[in-house]
Amino acid sequence: MFPPYLFAINCKMEKLRVQCRACGKELHGNSGKTYTCGCPNMMTVRGDTVSAVNMSEVIMLNFNSKKPKNNGLTQQDIEWQEARRKRKIRKLDFEIR
Repeated sequence: MFPPYLFAINCKMEKLRVQCRACGKELHGNSGKTYTCGCPNMMTVRGDTVSAVNMSEVIMLNFNSKKPKNNGLTQQDIEWQEARRKRKIRKLDFEIR
């Protein structure tokens, strides 16, 4: 059993699959671990991030589309924030003795 300040999180992430055209190697992305193809293009997969020297040599076989997060503010709240942002700042003058 975990101590009260620790807890386990189970995340299911569909593995990202990419293929390097230069060497033909297919890589699967796992969260927290880095995989590279080893050819001069140096394609690297870490979690859901792909990098390479020449990205035109990379084929995305599948990818996860991230859904935009709902910020939780209603249209009325956003209008109130915009009106508040446009307020003028009062300057206070104090006498210096």
